[in-house]
Amino acid sequence: MSHLIAPSILAADFANLQKEIEMVNQSEADWFHIDVMDGVFVPNISFGMPVIAAIKKHAKKTMDVHLMIVDPDRFIKNFKKAGADILTVHYEACNHLHRTVQAIKQEGMQAAVSLNPHTPVAVLEDIIADLDMVLIMSVNPGFGGQSFIENTYKKIKQLRELIDKSGSKALIEVDGGVSDQNIKKLVATGANVLVAGSFVFKSKDPLETIHNLKNLK
Repeated sequence: MSHLIAPSILAADFANLQKEIEMVNQSEADWFHIDVMDGVFVPNISFGMPVIAAIKKHAKKTMDVHLMIVDPDRFIKNFKKAGADILTVHYEACNHLHRTVQAIKQEGMQAAVSLNPHTPVAVLEDIIADLDMVLIMSVNPGFGGQSFIENTYKKIKQLRELIDKSGSKALIEVDGGVSDQNIKKLVATGANVLVAGSFVFKSKDPLETIHNLKNLK
């Protein structure tokens, strides 16, 4: 499988959101990455169900929804209804992770778990076989435009070993500081899905930027 590109809508121009969505539709990007923040789990607030539902009306690609919120179990059905295809919860936010993952799957969505930079890959050993994807945060969650954390490469290698050993089919997604400077190494290390926000939407030509990321130029 060639790597997938998921532009992060958090970095888009909200005043021209439909235009930005249509740009991603026309691009070589594979997914829409949508960050949901509650101001509690992370020190920032983004958008909720109404905005996701509005994006869904125009989006022609997979909706990859990343929950950076406490007690995500309360909203699983709501995010399915709003249009999520993949729902990612944080390991650090779930008291009963296995139950949460099963609830996501019961709603017909793919289930993913995210790890903050300080959380070791080993915590997923008992659940990796049940996951469709693991999202490794390569910056501290909550804000866009941060610098890439170099320890991410080590975590990708460790996660790839865990996935291979367990027979899991889980994809490895990386979110934070992804650019043309590190994407080749990330893919070579084992990443399958690359989330890019500011690097795409703040570029002079987002379509060309996505093309270059997709083709490792």
